[in-house]
Amino acid sequence: MDKELKYGLGNYQRTRRLVLAVLVAVLLVALLFGQSTFPPDTAMHETIEMFGVLLIFLGICGRLWSILYIGGRKSSEVVTGGPYSITRNPLYVFSTVAAAGVGAQIGSFSGIVLFALLCAGAFHIVILREEKFLKEALGAPYQAYLARVPRFFPKLSLYQEGDTGSFKPRLLLTTLLDGLVFLVALPAFELIDGAQQSGILPVLFRLP
Repeated sequence: MDKELKYGLGNYQRTRRLVLAVLVAVLLVALLFGQSTFPPDTAMHETIEMFGVLLIFLGICGRLWSILYIGGRKSSEVVTGGPYSITRNPLYVFSTVAAAGVGAQIGSFSGIVLFALLCAGAFHIVILREEKFLKEALGAPYQAYLARVPRFFPKLSLYQEGDTGSFKPRLLLTTLLDGLVFLVALPAFELIDGAQQSGILPVLFRLP
């Protein structure tokens, strides 16, 4: 039965990575033809981009923090410490934060909001499927956890340090590599900005 649980959860984790990769690819393609209403050489544009860089690094660090607690234990026990004490899905929360940072690279407030909403919406579907699986796998303790901890938006007053259990370093490396996908946005947007300024890429829409 343990093997079946691990296999089932493995499918959801692969789906999560696939969703993450597809989201980043779609967002990059969309931004090939979009531009901020704030020109690239203005202080506002640069400020929004730098804020986005901070969000990307926060997202990556948060994902690493989350995997320290959940790594290798998701299908075998209810993890309630660290980030999992304030939200049931911190990996998705921090991925959404990083996606908002990617959106900020267009130099637009709208880009931040739209990218975050798109990412959160896509992960919401994955979360619902995972919850159904974990209810069957973990039973009453997981049901109690569902009732106590919010699904997505963190409730900081619930924070407890908890315990990281038996951590596998390989999982930390895998999560780091997953998160570095977001950093591709930084050089990519510089190239896109340059191509748009030179007229190589057409600007089809503008975001405030």
